[in-house]
Amino acid sequence: MTRYPDEPWHLAGQMYLSLWLVPRAELPRVVPGTTPFTAAGRGLVGAAWVVYENNSVLHYNELLRAVLLRDGLRPRICITDIWVDNEASLAGGRTLWGIPKEMAAFDIRRAQATSFAAMSDEGPLATGRYIELRRLPGRWPLAYTLAQTLNGQIKISPVRSSAAVRLARAEWRTPNDSRLGALGRRTPLLSLTLRDFALRFGG
Repeated sequence: MTRYPDEPWHLAGQMYLSLWLVPRAELPRVVPGTTPFTAAGRGLVGAAWVVYENNSVLHYNELLRAVLLRDGLRPRICITDIWVDNEASLAGGRTLWGIPKEMAAFDIRRAQATSFAAMSDEGPLATGRYIELRRLPGRWPLAYTLAQTLNGQIKISPVRSSAAVRLARAEWRTPNDSRLGALGRRTPLLSLTLRDFALRFGG
């Protein structure tokens, strides 16, 4: 059995995030018992490339898609699709929090622009390219909860983070037969890089 760290996980690194407004009928399926947040018939979908490095409890790469849920004034997120290249991350994410992690291979190249590619056993998942623009002042804190399914019940997990935030221009390309295919058919509403983030995941 693959060993993984106990929660909470303390993670750090770089995140490359894009947000889309998606018609309600086209939103990814969230866990039973939760409801996507929608306004004017559209919901908010986020997708991110993440490099966990520096003083993270585990070092690995990640590609994920998530949906904003409705829970009063508090932000709540459901991860609908996620791939990593570390077996301990996969086992821990599934066992501790019900995060449906799968394995993939990543190609990440950092230069003036940062480019990404991910491939699973099903084939190519997505490619991405981020060019950083203006940095926003200070470090930005964020706290939210994650809602997943664990052992047939909704599992709520707290997340707290802070990061230096930069506006970015992003390109996403996805094969039509990829589970993330819809991302490549729309231009992101907003793209950001979260530089040198520090994150506490779980209770």
